[in-house]
Amino acid sequence: MTASSIDPRPLAARMRPRNLDAYVGQRHLLGKTGPLRAMVQGGQLHSMILWGPPGSGKTTLAQLLAHAVGQHFQVLSAVNSGVREIRAAVTSAESARSLGQGTVLFIDEIHRFNKSQQDALLPHVEEGVMTLIGATTENPSFALVNALLSRARVYVLKALTDEDLDTILDHALADQVLGLGKLVIRIPPEVRKGLLTAADGDARRVLNLLDLAVQLAPVQEGQVRISAETIAAAAGQSWRRFDKGGEAFYDEISAFHKSLRGSDPDAALYWLARMLDGGADPLYLARRLVRMASEDIGLADPRALDMALAAKEAYAFLGSPEGELALAQATVYLASSPKSNRVYNAWNAVRTAVRAGGSAEVPLHLRNAPTALLKALDYGKAYQYDHDYPDAIAPEQHYLPPGLRQTHFYDPSDHGLEARIQERLRWISAHRQSAGEKTPHA
Repeated sequence: MTASSIDPRPLAARMRPRNLDAYVGQRHLLGKTGPLRAMVQGGQLHSMILWGPPGSGKTTLAQLLAHAVGQHFQVLSAVNSGVREIRAAVTSAESARSLGQGTVLFIDEIHRFNKSQQDALLPHVEEGVMTLIGATTENPSFALVNALLSRARVYVLKALTDEDLDTILDHALADQVLGLGKLVIRIPPEVRKGLLTAADGDARRVLNLLDLAVQLAPVQEGQVRISAETIAAAAGQSWRRFDKGGEAFYDEISAFHKSLRGSDPDAALYWLARMLDGGADPLYLARRLVRMASEDIGLADPRALDMALAAKEAYAFLGSPEGELALAQATVYLASSPKSNRVYNAWNAVRTAVRAGGSAEVPLHLRNAPTALLKALDYGKAYQYDHDYPDAIAPEQHYLPPGLRQTHFYDPSDHGLEARIQERLRWISAHRQSAGEKTPHA
């Protein structure tokens, strides 16, 4: 038996689980007390959005849920579908419903639908023509319209753990019908650990890497011997991977962040290249840049956030290797920018204050008064419209609840643009003081 005599379909396709009991991962959703397990046991599905990273099992889970409750499973990809395909799917679901058959409409990458395409789903989801299951790698709060989110529950799928991936490997290596069980495969423990690390929580990737490694590995004395070099060749890059347990991965991420914070573009570029070369998810690094733009630069240079977001979008559009240059560009810009953590500190301080006493009432003069009743209750009374005052500042008006009026959350630095913000706030403080009001920025 040789690797070439195995079922020619990709290993990931052959090993796709046939029922929920064979599904690996997402125990928080499918365990004994998990919400999806309870839903299946009740025999009914509601519309939902499955949000998770690539390879976390969104498509497989949707298909297994539909089959578990005996509903027809219909698939659309938002990449190459539009309103016409949605209407055709609805027509099919209506026909099935007339015969007493329910339909699950699964839309992969639903975040790629524009507003009109998402809106086209709404009446049919609301009327129960079909149960919608959307899959996305993007935050649904930003990628989907509110009307659709209000009709579908969001479930977060997590990247698979190394333990999950190890179980998937065991199944693939043992299954003699669909897997590789008819082959004698030797994988040293350290190589197997590296294979799990290279997969980075992605079930499809771990099986694809194993599948290709088996094809590339030499056969000696009837045994397929997989080495680190074999995995490296399968992965298409140098064999230097992160240890997801913490060492290299978190050390290099830490070095990258601290180099940016320390305004060293050379070091920041070096650590970026190290991580990309080692197999880090570029979009994870892009998200890290966005975080750093707010956390470590803030209003010292507001353009840093624009740059980081643009780099993320550029990479998502171009992919590797071209898109990596956008990450490098943003890295240099952020490392070279003036630094300030004052917005970060202010946000932490205000969240602490809200948790400690977030039930303070909104002052009457700041309340909305759209009806005669609310006006009679003094809502909006004595509100001073700032544009009616010199310099568009009502000097004697308060905006915080009474118990917080002397609280000072935001203290701008004198770095970059924030120095001008500091100057502006000091001027406002002086302006209010001249009207007899003590303010925290004086």
